[in-house]
Amino acid sequence: MKRNIYLENRPLDEALGKWLDAVMEEGARFPGETETVPTWDASGRVTAEPMFAFVSSPPFHSSAMDGVAVDAVKTYGATETNPVRLKLGAEIEMIDTGEPLANDYDAVIMIEDLNEVEPGQYEIIKPVAPWQNVRPLGEDIVQTELIVPQGHRIQPVDIAALLNGGITSVPVIKKPRVVIIPTGTELVENPTDLGPGKVMESNSRALCAYVETIGGTAQRMDLVPDEFDTIDRSFTKALETGDIVVTNAGTSAGREDFTGAIIEKHGRVIVHGVAMKPGKPVILGVAEGKPVIGLPGYPVANFRGALEFLEPLVKKMLGLPGHQGNKIKAKLARKIFSSPGFDEFVQVKVGNVDGQVIAVPLPRGSGASMSLVRADGVIRITPDEEGLSRWESVEVLLHKSDVNVEGNILAIGSHDISLDILSSYVIRKDPGISLASANVGSMGGIMAIKQGQAHIAGTHMLDPETGEFNVPYILRQLNSNEVELVHLAMRTQGFMVLPGNPKRINGIEDLARDDIRFVNRQKGSGTRLLVDHLLGKGGIDHEMITGYKRELFTHTAIAAAVAGGTADAGVGLLAAAQALKLDFVPLAGERYDLLMRASFTGGPGHTALMAAIIDPGFRKDVERLGGYDASESGKVIPMEVINK
Repeated sequence: MKRNIYLENRPLDEALGKWLDAVMEEGARFPGETETVPTWDASGRVTAEPMFAFVSSPPFHSSAMDGVAVDAVKTYGATETNPVRLKLGAEIEMIDTGEPLANDYDAVIMIEDLNEVEPGQYEIIKPVAPWQNVRPLGEDIVQTELIVPQGHRIQPVDIAALLNGGITSVPVIKKPRVVIIPTGTELVENPTDLGPGKVMESNSRALCAYVETIGGTAQRMDLVPDEFDTIDRSFTKALETGDIVVTNAGTSAGREDFTGAIIEKHGRVIVHGVAMKPGKPVILGVAEGKPVIGLPGYPVANFRGALEFLEPLVKKMLGLPGHQGNKIKAKLARKIFSSPGFDEFVQVKVGNVDGQVIAVPLPRGSGASMSLVRADGVIRITPDEEGLSRWESVEVLLHKSDVNVEGNILAIGSHDISLDILSSYVIRKDPGISLASANVGSMGGIMAIKQGQAHIAGTHMLDPETGEFNVPYILRQLNSNEVELVHLAMRTQGFMVLPGNPKRINGIEDLARDDIRFVNRQKGSGTRLLVDHLLGKGGIDHEMITGYKRELFTHTAIAAAVAGGTADAGVGLLAAAQALKLDFVPLAGERYDLLMRASFTGGPGHTALMAAIIDPGFRKDVERLGGYDASESGKVIPMEVINK
């Protein structure tokens, strides 16, 4: 089999246009075929033609109130001093809301405006005008009136209007059938089958759900290994049943990347390689007259390819406009570097800090699927830009319409596993408030607070001169009246090592050994400061340590590096070690606090956060992680340096 290669790095918008043109050349119709469905089943469907009312609504003159029907002329002249008496059965008739008016009547007197002076005799003290308290024929909908136009996506309220107009069935555009083929010898569908070289298959499941949200209908084929003939058989079946075929993985230039060759066997590749990150190795083709998309296997790249190519295609088949969504202007919390010549997409969290919407970039990379879960939106960096500066104005395309910008508590600072637990408790205290974390280290968090880019920041920085945690560093950057420092927990830091500690790593001096590979935290983090402090006390030059310059941003990432065998030791939390079944060698206890902007205190976010922090359930859950003491969580720390 000929090895697959990149054909090009075509600009994103050009790639989409070229591919859609090729699909149309093959005979595709936009919008596609039609079908008729019952009106009550039409929510979310797209009308194939304009819908005009068959009947008027209401279809007769009807009462808008409970009362009596009357000829308005007979009420003229009625006053409190000169009331008019009307006789039931002769001049008025009892009527309820919604009932039709007889031809002799043109108004309704409300029941509360009637005074029965004798049986069957009613007195009124003010006149009514013609058609007062009456819903005339066609007041809502007039027969032949346009209810919804062609190309309209039907909403639940439209269904009521259509039915009121006498329409019980609606011609709609057929939902495009998207057949998804998951490929990969390394993929499994059951966690019990995981092992070396095996990962869970998830992309196709996410894509199926996504297809339904954009108006298509999804069919997932069985998982197939990286074998040309096997994939080809699945591809052939997919072409027989689907309007669109999507292959998952196999789009790059590896020895087992067969997607391009299979498309060429059945049709032609239009684009292979798009100048975007993530998602560069996308393949766009046509086979047997049907559009085909080859998506990369990495989760973020996979979903980005679906957003940029599958969604516009499905919407075009439905006759709907392409990319839509709410956008919001924001200030960027951190500098972003990007590659010129590429459209680059960066996931962000957004929140309002002191009246300014802030966008906090999340971890990048094609495999960082949690960035999609945590993100509120995305920033698009254009090919002519070399990145974005900190505090630059950016446009954020929100992922959903209900992003609660005002209710997001932005936490930028040191990573701690307890923050994940805290976020759940915050939502329990106030469903309108959520906690969003970005990990930049303790010093980065203090600076984010200083610069108005965050509401709170986790910090655990030991000052060697005073032996005090956090306060000395904070007061070098901020005045005490600008912030509040709240204690979250005491915690234990130590070496995370493989089970049984095979390298016998027991102290900081062991890091200088030739047979030890270390993995470090990033500059500015409290853990990095602790490591450097211990190295200094031990008289150890960091140049002697293999891996000292390898930096990761979270305790769990350090644990994963050790568990994965790329490092023999890293410094982190007992909870992270236990989560990945590692052994732990204690080094030091430390205080982990939350630094808060003074302007944040007293508001609904602060109220919910503090209620969560002092909740006994939160304290118990944190201590259950191991290596934590949360008995004084919620205590406000005095902002003064204590010399020891």
